[in-house]
Amino acid sequence: MSKKDEVRIGVLRETLERHNYEYHVLDDPQIPDAEYDRLFRELQALEAKYPEWVNDDSPTRRVGARPVSAFVEVEHPQPMLSLGNAFDEQEVADFDRRVRERLDTDGNIVYCAETKLDGLAVSLLYRNGQLATAATRGDGYRGEDVTHNVRTIRGIPLKLRGDDFPTELEVRCEVYMTLSGFAALNRSQAARDEKLFANPRNAAAGGLRQLDPRITAQRPLTYFCYSIGEADGELPTSHFERLQKLAGWGLRISPEVRLVTGAEGCLAYFANLAERRSGLDYEIDGVVYKVDSISLQNDLGAVSRAPRWAVAHKFPAHEEITVVEEIEIQVGRTGALTPVARLMPVQVAGVTVTNATLHNQDEIERKDIRVGDTVVIRRAGDVIPQVLRVLVERRPSPSTPYTFPTQCPVCESPVERVEEQAVVRCTGGARCSAQRKQAFRHFASRRAMDIEGLGDKLIEQLVDGEVVADFADLYGLTVADISALERMAEKSATNLCAAIETSKRAGLARALFGLGIPEVGETTAQNLATHFGSIDSLQTAEIESLEAVPDVGPIVAKNVQSYFADEANRELVARLSAAGVDLTAPMDDTAQSVNASLNNQTFVLTGTLSSMTRDEARIALQALGASVTGSVSAKTTYVVAGEKAGSKLKKAEQLGVEVLDEEALIALLEDAQFAGD
Repeated sequence: MSKKDEVRIGVLRETLERHNYEYHVLDDPQIPDAEYDRLFRELQALEAKYPEWVNDDSPTRRVGARPVSAFVEVEHPQPMLSLGNAFDEQEVADFDRRVRERLDTDGNIVYCAETKLDGLAVSLLYRNGQLATAATRGDGYRGEDVTHNVRTIRGIPLKLRGDDFPTELEVRCEVYMTLSGFAALNRSQAARDEKLFANPRNAAAGGLRQLDPRITAQRPLTYFCYSIGEADGELPTSHFERLQKLAGWGLRISPEVRLVTGAEGCLAYFANLAERRSGLDYEIDGVVYKVDSISLQNDLGAVSRAPRWAVAHKFPAHEEITVVEEIEIQVGRTGALTPVARLMPVQVAGVTVTNATLHNQDEIERKDIRVGDTVVIRRAGDVIPQVLRVLVERRPSPSTPYTFPTQCPVCESPVERVEEQAVVRCTGGARCSAQRKQAFRHFASRRAMDIEGLGDKLIEQLVDGEVVADFADLYGLTVADISALERMAEKSATNLCAAIETSKRAGLARALFGLGIPEVGETTAQNLATHFGSIDSLQTAEIESLEAVPDVGPIVAKNVQSYFADEANRELVARLSAAGVDLTAPMDDTAQSVNASLNNQTFVLTGTLSSMTRDEARIALQALGASVTGSVSAKTTYVVAGEKAGSKLKKAEQLGVEVLDEEALIALLEDAQFAGD
């Protein structure tokens, strides 16, 4: 290669990437498209002449990778959490109130407000500034590797700009399709007499999940970054400033990002976007409010799979009219009977809707929903179909009110109404195959025992064929048992047996969640595992001991005690243990440690500490066996009060709970450590 050509290749690559950045990130193109295409073709010609100089950073390498045979699963460095929703001003005010109460402050909170795009969440991992991996959100913990497709999206840099980025940087973004791009794509589809896409999101999702990246490259995909996940370097302490950093590194952020103050600022931002929504060239289904301070985000933490420091404020739902063709009853894993309306298919916000939940018997009676009725439906939050109201004037004649069944439609057992609740349950319990199937689905789910390969169709075969009666039976299955089932080859059976064997090591918290004890979700299961350490201790716990666990109130405590008081449940637990299922809490899943000198003591932290953060104080206390909760009660052992302590300090004084200042906390930690040693 001549020195002149070598230099020209470098210049062309740098020039094309700069124009990519100006066009896709800054929305400020500096040259006509024809000039860009000319430079691109020149680079292609030089790289064809000197293939030894082709590298993955070249703009020409965005398209042309070979199709993959299948998507590979990727585990996210940090979970990609979902968001809680707010549908009106009161719910936004409630969110702001909860934030201030948890932070123990009466002052206004600064939020970063952003548009909520109707696209697909994607994680971008950069190593030393180079795009290494791109993965879909998936279940929030694991997604699919779509690097080969994401490289075709011109606005996503293959190499970050500048030199102050972390050596490892994970960026979260939303990939979407503009409305103008969607319209052009459908015109192209129509010209080729091919199927039209229903909406931009479906077209974007389909484009991103192509095995052949050349197909993805033909879709007009773009993106906005909305947060940083994992990073190994110093970052700004403000979410808004972090977004500005991303923009400086060549990544695209929404031009609608704003800092607002308090609930009033959030609502003003929402009103402004709602007014301008129709003029945007992309679909949004709401806005998102995030506490701007990263330190405060860490203090607030997360509950289950959603952060406490953010909420999505949804726009009013789209509505349409259709007809109720049938009302069917579905039976859940706890026996709850849920009525579902089968609807005449109708398009609602670009999605064909055929079903809508009717929630419960009271809801049907309150709205007087009948088979044959013409109804108004909406997609709540643009997602979940609901029957809003009946157009009684269109009701056919004759018409009779819907009668809720008195027997389970699956096992024919009597149903009963739960006292003071709207829930009607099948009394068949384990005798009801519908309940058993749902229970097995829950037990095998990723957040429970995570038995990969144990899907719905296989569960139906196992239950209907009476191969398994309860969870413990799973651990006695052999390759021969499974391969004898329909569409189960020996290799698949072997893989499933291996997954079942692996699930034995899932730990107590997952097992408790998987058992399906009423009201015991992931967080509560983790707290119970943390507090008791083993299922043997939990089974014999008294109500008072159960209520001492964070987030466990009288109802949950009664449900846990009732579950283990049932001889059949105790026998199931014994059989699981005998099969080798680990029903203890591993050290990294529990606050119990070798030094548990603060065991059975409950702390509440309030105010600002000078020598450590509240999070560091929490970790130090938990390492010594203590429980750290967010609210003060008569069961609280100590309240640790730093500077600007608020309502929690007042409540502690009212209840007579002992209050420690920071100096006393440090002395207590030192004494507890010494006692443990």
